[in-house]
Amino acid sequence: MSEKLAIRVNGISKSFGQYEVIKSCSINVEENMIYALVGANGAGKTTIFKMISGLLFPDAGQISLLGKNIFTDKDFILSHIGTLISTPIFYEHLSAKENISIHLAYMGKEGINPNVFLEKVGLHNVSDKAVARFSLGMRQRLAIARAISHKPKILILDEPLNGLDPLGIKEMRDFFINLVKNEGMTILISSHILGDIEHMADKIGIIINGRVAEEDSVKELKSQGINSLEDYIIEKMSGGNHND
Repeated sequence: MSEKLAIRVNGISKSFGQYEVIKSCSINVEENMIYALVGANGAGKTTIFKMISGLLFPDAGQISLLGKNIFTDKDFILSHIGTLISTPIFYEHLSAKENISIHLAYMGKEGINPNVFLEKVGLHNVSDKAVARFSLGMRQRLAIARAISHKPKILILDEPLNGLDPLGIKEMRDFFINLVKNEGMTILISSHILGDIEHMADKIGIIINGRVAEEDSVKELKSQGINSLEDYIIEKMSGGNHND
């Protein structure tokens, strides 16, 4: 696995009013890996994802993607990242295919068949259906298809498995792993379902009190005899120490 950094977050902070949500937080994500950011509800995961995606400005610190500053190289960054953050927004009266086509046109990628990406996420049979009639799980799949449609190098996915049934969760987990192994993508992901993280992440970052308190290689943790990543993460989040 390459050690070149796809995402470098150095000492970022963010406050809303008097409340400091993110406190001198640093994250290092190597290329061609799945990095999972985990933490309790309200720990700041979505805020971090929004700053990395350029949707929020940090009050302090630096963020670079693929060696480029996200605020001074916006066009480069926009063309190389795909995002699913918070609740995805679509043109409700238009079909899944039309929504993907609009995104591709905006990204300057006209001429690409949107059905290719809908098929990848299992929506090829409903490509002409209005998004207003989609279930939550279908909307998540569509958001993932849109995020990958312009073939970015980095995917930033905030709770992408929400609304999916168990089969759909496994399909998307396998799909994310395939994107890294066979298409060279780097994925930064969050999920409150720790068992899913255990099945797909190469590295985890545990956010506690507004900063990433620990970054661990999943492979190294397992080599140390830690068999349940879920138990390990919960123990760290609650302030415990693992003594295996």
